[in-house]
Amino acid sequence: MGNKKVLSHDAQTGITKYWVDNGDGTFTIETDQDFKEIIQNNRNLTKETDKHTKWGEWSRVASIPLTVYYDLKQKGILDDEKALKKWLNDPENKYFRTREGKV
Repeated sequence: MGNKKVLSHDAQTGITKYWVDNGDGTFTIETDQDFKEIIQNNRNLTKETDKHTKWGEWSRVASIPLTVYYDLKQKGILDDEKALKKWLNDPENKYFRTREGKV
């Protein structure tokens, strides 16, 4: 791949958009997000939440960065309750969870 230039950066969300020269006369727009703060906040919330507290209908179970949200939307996972629960319960996605247990 060729040249990569920053198009924009949003400090509040941690999202950076890049213009990437593919070297063949085409280009790609890449979106990247630094979500270390979100992950750390999720860990803190998980530690603070009583494991024995019963879940209510409006219980917060996760905090998902925008770039991940849009990826899940594009894959149809957000619009499929069963698929979203499976994704949230997957140990690989535990860093997005704000409390333990099964959704």
